[in-house]
Amino acid sequence: MAKQTILLVEDDLSVSHIIVTALKADGMAVDSCKTVADRDSLLASGKYDLLITDVGLGEEDGLATLKAVKAHDPDLPIIVISAQNTLNTAVRASETGAFEYFPKPFDLDELMEAVRQAIKPRGEGVADFDAEEDNLPLVGRSPAMQEVYRMIARLLRNDLSVLILGESGTGKELVAEAIHNLGHRKSGPFIAVNMAAIPTELIEAELFGHEKGAFTGAVSSAAGKFEQAQGGTLFLDEIGDMPMHAQTRLLRALQSGEINRVGGRETIKLDLRIVAATNQNIARLIEQGKFREDLYYRINVVPIELPPLRDRASDIPALANHFLNLAATEGLPKKVLTEEGLEMLSRHGWRGNIRELKNLIYRLVVTAREETLSETAIKQILQNPHDDVIDQNGETDFATHVKSMVGKLLINAKDDNRLYIRALEEFERPMLEEVLRRASGNQIRAATMLGINRNTLRKKLTEYAIDPAHSR
Repeated sequence: MAKQTILLVEDDLSVSHIIVTALKADGMAVDSCKTVADRDSLLASGKYDLLITDVGLGEEDGLATLKAVKAHDPDLPIIVISAQNTLNTAVRASETGAFEYFPKPFDLDELMEAVRQAIKPRGEGVADFDAEEDNLPLVGRSPAMQEVYRMIARLLRNDLSVLILGESGTGKELVAEAIHNLGHRKSGPFIAVNMAAIPTELIEAELFGHEKGAFTGAVSSAAGKFEQAQGGTLFLDEIGDMPMHAQTRLLRALQSGEINRVGGRETIKLDLRIVAATNQNIARLIEQGKFREDLYYRINVVPIELPPLRDRASDIPALANHFLNLAATEGLPKKVLTEEGLEMLSRHGWRGNIRELKNLIYRLVVTAREETLSETAIKQILQNPHDDVIDQNGETDFATHVKSMVGKLLINAKDDNRLYIRALEEFERPMLEEVLRRASGNQIRAATMLGINRNTLRKKLTEYAIDPAHSR
């Protein structure tokens, strides 16, 4: 049997030597070169069973012309290695039709196993997509994030269910959005629903929709989140908080690939991808009888575990500068962190993870008078994370006020069973008006202060008939 022949394109002589030695020890024939021109010249012979290429080849981009290589020889498997360890690199590698992508430094045994798998007969190529690094939502080059990028790149051409695990504030929804926006369903809708934020009695109607008269208050028919996500992605956040009765119906929908609205008879075929997320220990919930084991296996086809920020401290400077730039694009003052300030941020524990870091950066931008954010300014905020006043019962003034408000609503509620909705209505309108006043009517700044999307703010203002111009 003839030896498998590999072409290696790598300009780092030490890395090239290690890979060539390992390939030859595994019984393969190897040619190597250092430039794109030499690569194309050698590939013209048509004798190679696999191409292994670095991304950075001196001044050349080893990825830029790989589409042309694939177009010329669609059956040639390609393995990409790179020291440019960003999500964009993993995505671009996937875009070329690469069999596998390895960020440097890589595990040689893993590379060799990928080589053995790659030279087996391959199936069809991959779908094309377009992505620019500046538009990608994930930042960081730590080894933990490189593995996340690799997993995302592997999911872009299929509809496998994904379960994203991680502490609160680690960016689970951002990962779900990346899977959608970079994948083959990017032209469809991305619908996110927080299971912990929906009253238990409304979950099924919220997810599956309802027909007119299906329950008290259903004055008209309405599509649920599943229907709204048709052709795209449905993101079920905090799925660990889903009640058992809704879990049963969700499992049935996933197994059958179809749903019925609450109170309806028409069967609706599903065409979407499911991405779920939780910060809870699902195995423990299963032991406690709070989560269906069969549903867990249905949604956990591909798990992605997001590291807490404390385990990727090397990414903190990049994240902090990313949020500074983001704040500036949203109309907030342009600020710069000192080296000492970045070091202090890198040493902090970040119990709230990326969300806590983003909030701190935005608070610094708004409150600090100086253009340069020093260690002193950061220390003041870290030592005083909030300004709530604690009363003698251990509650904040705000919590006491909310309890008082709820008590008044209960007195006047009678039997309309709308306490949750009425409480939101009572709170949201004055909150929006006050934040707009403090933002001088600037909707971008108000949305930033609220921590919500600008489009969400616009919808709320329309809903409550609030005119931002009155706040200027």
